[in-house]
Amino acid sequence: MIKSEVEVVDENAMKRALTRITYEIIEQNKGIENLILVGIKTRGIYLAKRIAERMQQLEGVAVPVGELDISLYRDDVHTSEDREPEVKGTDIPVSIEGKQVILIDDVLYTGRTIRAALDALMDIGRPGKISLAVLVDRGHRELPIRADFVGKNIPTSLEEQIKVAVEEIDGADHVMIQKLT
Repeated sequence: MIKSEVEVVDENAMKRALTRITYEIIEQNKGIENLILVGIKTRGIYLAKRIAERMQQLEGVAVPVGELDISLYRDDVHTSEDREPEVKGTDIPVSIEGKQVILIDDVLYTGRTIRAALDALMDIGRPGKISLAVLVDRGHRELPIRADFVGKNIPTSLEEQIKVAVEEIDGADHVMIQKLT
């Protein structure tokens, strides 16, 4: 049960954070050659598309965007006769062999989603380098994983959840902290 909900990032702050991430990716990679953005389903895909759109505006070159489904790689979903994981499909339009892959997700929490994404990527090919970009880093890591590009650090308690809303799915852009009871 949700006790309270507070908006911590509004639409404009989200746009600024994604623009900052875009500039940092371009700067760190000395341009966008050999780059591919891979969004983790579901909201990471929309963030990846927005970053690619901004890169196109800045650099005049289209960066490929892929979609990564990690449902079969998660360690918290156990298959049984009653419940199979729902596979939504991975779609990466170009080979990732030797490429600079920027893995994009909405929230970095325990690190388990990213570990699953790394496993899924390595089954697809061998990138030259993988970097991680997240809109929100909320802390509480269980694995030694950190983001290379962070839109906003939002420290939370274990009794709180971060909810990212994107226009394409949720009808609005914002980040909320929900206090659970």
